[in-house]
Amino acid sequence: MPKFAANLTMLFTEVPFMERFAEAKKAGFSHVEYLLPYAFSVEELKEQLEKHQLKQILFNFPCGDWAASERGIACLPSRVEEFRAGVALSLRYAQELKVFQLNILAGKKAAGITDEEHWKTLVENVRFAAKSVQSHGITVLVEAINHFDIPGFFLNRVEQVAKLLEEVNEPNVRIQFDVYHVQREEGEITATLRKYFSKIGHIQIADNPGRNQPGTGEIHYPFILREIDQLGFTGQIGLEYVPKGESQASFGWIRDFGYQL
Repeated sequence: MPKFAANLTMLFTEVPFMERFAEAKKAGFSHVEYLLPYAFSVEELKEQLEKHQLKQILFNFPCGDWAASERGIACLPSRVEEFRAGVALSLRYAQELKVFQLNILAGKKAAGITDEEHWKTLVENVRFAAKSVQSHGITVLVEAINHFDIPGFFLNRVEQVAKLLEEVNEPNVRIQFDVYHVQREEGEITATLRKYFSKIGHIQIADNPGRNQPGTGEIHYPFILREIDQLGFTGQIGLEYVPKGESQASFGWIRDFGYQL
C-alpha cells in the first residue's frame, strides 16, 4: 500500500515554516520532506523532527538564489565551485537530520553556453556529489521539470535523467519521478513509470491543471497509485502539491482512494 510524506514547502503554508512540522503530525503523517533547509539551523530542524516524532526523507542540494528565481546551479559552468561547496553543506545537514536522499536541481540554461557545456558540467557535478555522499549511505536524486512551470530548465524529460544516470555511472544516483511534471511535459505516465522504474528512487505527486491535490484534475490517481504499488515501490510518496482549500482539509482523497496515513 502506498505511503505518503508531507512536503512542508507546499503544504501547511497557512502557518510559518517551523510550525508546519506540528501540522504534519496533526494530519497523521510520520514522514516529511521539503525543498531547502538552509535558512534554518540544523538544531532548529532536528528539534522539530524529534518533538513531533517525524522522519525527514528528502531535501535539495543548494539551488542558488531561490528568491531571484534561480532553480538550481548544477548545470552552470560558472557555478561549479559554489555547487561543490553546497555538497559539503548538504552532507552536514543530511547527517544530522538522518536524511538519506538528496535531490539535485539542474537549473536553467545560461545564455551563451551550449547544451554540450551544460551537460558536461551537470555530469561532472552529479558524479562529484554522488562520490562525496556515497560512503554515508546517501542516494543522490535528479529530476526533470516541465518547461511550462520553469522555462529554460535544463532537464525536462525522464529519458534525459536516465541518460544522465548512465553517463554519471555511480550506483547511488537515481531518478526523482514527479508525476505532475511528467504529465505536463510528456504524458504517458504509466509507460514511463514502467520503463524507468528500476532507476527511480523517489516519487512525488500532484494533479494537473493547478498542481493541486489528487482528485482535483485530469490525472487518474487511483490507477497511478495502484500501478506504483504493483511495481513494488516501497518508499514514501511525496505530496508536493498546492492545496486547493486549507491544507488540513486537502487529504480526503487519501481515504477516498482507499488508503491511510
